[in-house]
Amino acid sequence: MPNDKLLSFLGLARRAGKVQMGHDPVLESLRSGHARLVLLASDLSSHTSGGLIRTAEEEGVPVLTLPYTLDEMGAALGKRTGAVAVEDAGFAKKLKTLCADT
Repeated sequence: MPNDKLLSFLGLARRAGKVQMGHDPVLESLRSGHARLVLLASDLSSHTSGGLIRTAEEEGVPVLTLPYTLDEMGAALGKRTGAVAVEDAGFAKKLKTLCADT
């Protein structure tokens, strides 16, 4: 997998309890104002990603599509998911930096 550092850091953020995984938890995180960054799998359906992207734009939260599939993100997070909301500003900033390096 390219840039294992990004996936490892995402796993670390999950273990720290700073992420929400899955469509509904991510949507709730956005609506409640907790999300700082939304990460999407490269193979997430446009139907699923469209609603999340629209809500993130409304809330002013950046959205990045990662170069990883649902399965690759699932392997890093311990749960197969294509949408992740990062709720910690420090983790979000570091993940944005790692994304820029890919």
